Amino acid sequence: MARRCELTGKGVQSGNNVSHSNRKTRRRFLPNLQQVTLPSELLARGVSLRLAASTIRSVEHNGGLDAYLLSTSSNKLTIDAVKLKKEMQKAQVAKVKAA
Repeated sequence: MARRCELTGKGVQSGNNVSHSNRKTRRRFLPNLQQVTLPSELLARGVSLRLAASTIRSVEHNGGLDAYLLSTSSNKLTIDAVKLKKEMQKAQVAKVKAA
């Protein structure tokens, strides 16, 4: 399982540990990934995703998974997130036609 956020694509970064004597050794900065199930009103089900904590805050700030995906540009989303967004858009169109 890759250490990558499933919505934003945030992943592992690398850098240096720098000692007091200014010696540098390589290290890795891991994203704070959490397994969450977010409810989707358009899809009428929960969507289980592995997201970074910062992404979870962004989703909640935007009013939930549906609002976050529909308001975010597809360029900023991963391929799987774009597929989920298209599925939500189709469900939204079907909901409007049914009403």
